[in-house]
Amino acid sequence: ADEDPVPVNHSIAVVKNGGLVIGAFSGTRLIGFQYSFPGFDGTTIYLCSHSMGIHPDFQKMGIGEKLKLRQREEALKKGYRLIVWTYDPLETVNGYLNLSKLGGVCTQYIENCYGEMPDILNAGLPSDRFLVEWDIAGETSKPSEDSAMAEEVPLLIQVEVDAQGFPVPRTVLLDSEWNVNVLYVPVPNQFQTIKANDLETALDWRLKTREVFSYYLSRGWTFTALRKSNLSYLHHYVLTKK
Repeated sequence: ADEDPVPVNHSIAVVKNGGLVIGAFSGTRLIGFQYSFPGFDGTTIYLCSHSMGIHPDFQKMGIGEKLKLRQREEALKKGYRLIVWTYDPLETVNGYLNLSKLGGVCTQYIENCYGEMPDILNAGLPSDRFLVEWDIAGETSKPSEDSAMAEEVPLLIQVEVDAQGFPVPRTVLLDSEWNVNVLYVPVPNQFQTIKANDLETALDWRLKTREVFSYYLSRGWTFTALRKSNLSYLHHYVLTKK
């Protein structure tokens, strides 16, 4: 397995003490799941959304979004107002769901969050993560689905395309004096393909995006959406001033 399993007795204890295990089924067959446990940071009580998985035969069918919406429904019944979780910001399918579909926001970037991870998705790279905050009790308004990008919005990483057709990050632009309220950060659309074919370029993406993400989050900006561009190999994170 790609991840260490959670002991059954631990899962039962979590569910009995404010956590959730939600399943998606095709008939009687389990095809997806979502697992959460209670969290407390000394001030705020929240639901920590630890893991979610969909069987490969049933991916790209919207099941992940349905699991998250059911998670929100059940969490509200238990009295939660906030759900938090982490994800790799270079996994754009997850980013699009978390920010553009569900309406979560990211205000923290955690370098090498889980240390070295030997599984297929993470091996060879630092396990950097965005922390998603999903306000489930407030009025949730999803960002516009319009994929068009405003030409005047600055791009914070200049990108070139290599001989294999992979996007390569070049110059990082860190200018806190931009006189705008919105900024775009380009990220590769198929990060795992890049990682499998060119680990050096994948690491370059990790380190350059880390530099940009950390810089702007530390200055009060928030990631509020992931937008598709007209280029098939890139997406763009939307940074917004608080």
